[in-house]
Amino acid sequence: MPPENTRLSSEHGLGHLPEHIRGFALMHVAMRRDGARLLAAAPRTTAATAPALAAWFRLLRSVIDWHHHSEDELLWPELLRRAPDFAGSDRALVEDHSALDEAMDRVGAALTARGAHPAPLVEAAGRFDALIRDHLRLEESVVFPVIAAMPTGAYLALERRIIASAPAAVRTVLQPWMFDGADRAATAAVAATIPAPVRLLGNTVLARRYRRTLAAVL
Repeated sequence: MPPENTRLSSEHGLGHLPEHIRGFALMHVAMRRDGARLLAAAPRTTAATAPALAAWFRLLRSVIDWHHHSEDELLWPELLRRAPDFAGSDRALVEDHSALDEAMDRVGAALTARGAHPAPLVEAAGRFDALIRDHLRLEESVVFPVIAAMPTGAYLALERRIIASAPAAVRTVLQPWMFDGADRAATAAVAATIPAPVRLLGNTVLARRYRRTLAAVL
């Protein structure tokens, strides 16, 4: 088990976290995973491979943009209502979201620049990877304790509102993206919250579509 002061962190896996916050944590695991993937792919990117990598990154960005907007518009107000001491932390996290927007803009620009030279992409990918890791570490330190203290039913109802706010393009990729490489035992509770027909679609048609896009970065 991780040390007590770092227990509520997805950096240490999901098994030690309360089951009702593992879905939220799983998104953070996926963001770190893809930051590392981008960082690994950047040095070997060429003008020929850049378009496919850019398509994958646009998909990743659409998920991250939605995730951040749903936090700013739905999650932070609810946490402020339940834990007034969260005030201040929400502003710092919104500022982080702005910095990440700029970092993702740089990655996108490097991928679509004429010739798509690796050097600017490597620099932009490194900046994005570092920012996303620092941001998630801060976010989990101030958000996870509040969510963990919420009644399970209250948090899951809020989570359903958040998922419902996702654009259609995000909903079609969200399940395979979240569960990509995830430990099945640790994520069983998350999978159980997904309606069976949706889970089946996510594990078949949508998973195949996701893997085709993912091929560009692997």
